[in-house]
Amino acid sequence: MDVAKNLQQMFSLEGKVVLFTGAAGGIGRELCKGLARAGAAVALCDISRDGLAALEEEIRGEGGSASSHIMDVSDKDSISACVDQIGEQYGHIDVLVNCAGINKREGLLDVEEETYDRIMEINLKGVFRVSRAVAPYMMAQKNGSIINIGSHNTGSVLGGCSVYAATKSGIVALTRSMSVEWAKYNIRANCISPGHILTPLTTVTWEHPQRAAYLRERIAMRRPGNPEEIVGLCVLLASDASGYITGSEYRIDGGCLSGGSPWPYDTKY
Repeated sequence: MDVAKNLQQMFSLEGKVVLFTGAAGGIGRELCKGLARAGAAVALCDISRDGLAALEEEIRGEGGSASSHIMDVSDKDSISACVDQIGEQYGHIDVLVNCAGINKREGLLDVEEETYDRIMEINLKGVFRVSRAVAPYMMAQKNGSIINIGSHNTGSVLGGCSVYAATKSGIVALTRSMSVEWAKYNIRANCISPGHILTPLTTVTWEHPQRAAYLRERIAMRRPGNPEEIVGLCVLLASDASGYITGSEYRIDGGCLSGGSPWPYDTKY
């Protein structure tokens, strides 16, 4: 039995083009590298020109295939131009990963309407706009996979994350709508909701004595996750191995939502 060959046939992304928003972010860049290592050609989309250039160079340096594209997910014209550019460059778009997102931690009563609008515009409306721009390519080829990035806050909300949690919960609903309406085109849509992942933006939380202790107490594995630990599921959902998986939300949270650390109980171990 040729195990390597069988695994390659099942999970390889060779020949697939992935359009990835929020590519230059802490989680995004690791997912992009992981998809490229699985054989995909990754169209890196973000507003950070320097971040894209560094990521593209890193992927190409490993022998992977990547191209950089400036896309502002809050700008409909920017999305249309970027998606058309990618479609023309590659001829097809097989996978869409909606990873672009922002947050501002503050109390519900402290949120200004401009902040509310900005977070909604990028996190939720951005997924709506980009998915609708990419869908026609997938419809024409009668095949595609959409992977939306949710959050732990879709199931258990942290204080100061009200608007962010609302957008991520909305993404789960959009994911289900995509899976229902676009199934006839053989387009699958799923959501990955990471738990407490260690990135440059969350380092301040994990270095905070009280917040870090609070999180560890609630995570069964008692540690933050790493962006690399999301790659495997993303590759699965992008690959043909997940051909009958659609409309679902998948959590990568170290056992946080399941209950975290147990209370004292009788055991011999």
